[in-house]
Amino acid sequence: MQPFDRRIAALEAELAALRAYPRERLAGIIAEIGFFCDQCGRCCTREYNDHVFLLEDDVDRLRADAPDLLRPAPDPELCDQHGRCYVSGYALATTPAGDCVLLDEHRRCRRYADRPAICRVYPYMLHREPGADGRVDWRQLAGLGEHGDYHRPVAIDEAARLADETIAYEAAFLEQTLGFYRAASGLFALEGLRHVQKRRDELLRAHVRGAPLDVMVYHRGQFEPAESGAMRE
Repeated sequence: MQPFDRRIAALEAELAALRAYPRERLAGIIAEIGFFCDQCGRCCTREYNDHVFLLEDDVDRLRADAPDLLRPAPDPELCDQHGRCYVSGYALATTPAGDCVLLDEHRRCRRYADRPAICRVYPYMLHREPGADGRVDWRQLAGLGEHGDYHRPVAIDEAARLADETIAYEAAFLEQTLGFYRAASGLFALEGLRHVQKRRDELLRAHVRGAPLDVMVYHRGQFEPAESGAMRE
């Protein structure tokens, strides 16, 4: 297979499986769990979540009125032989402690009414990943028992709405990731580039120690340069 083809094929299969997943099953799980946000703010801290990944619609909204909140998402997926890294999108900026910059002194979100898509559906999810036993299966909830309240009544129409929003988020995330790898495949072929995992790992270790990182961020079908050193440690 050509470079990136295996990854693209895997993402396409994952997207097809997501679209075939019964909406009613997720709605039933949501109703059974009965999650209720008690505004503890823990899910917005580095202790519970590494970063807030932004879909392209989120990025466009923030660029219109708060571009300083955008950072390249951490852990670039690719690095070429010249030391340039490539990441599939943007994330929200964080404080030096790694918490979301939108948390106020009372641990409330300053943009709650216009918060990013992942924040709207969290803690619900619908993707396949390994569990504690190593078995890959569907995961529908993040951080069960770690934050919020549970077993509150959830109306059928509300559970269905949350299921639709969660599936829509996961589909948009996969489509964005697919776009990233397809664009990278074309760019690497055109410019004679190749992914060098060892080089990527070396650069990220150096960046943790304070070295700048040359990063290209995928957005709307193209790669755009990030400000030098903008990657979070």
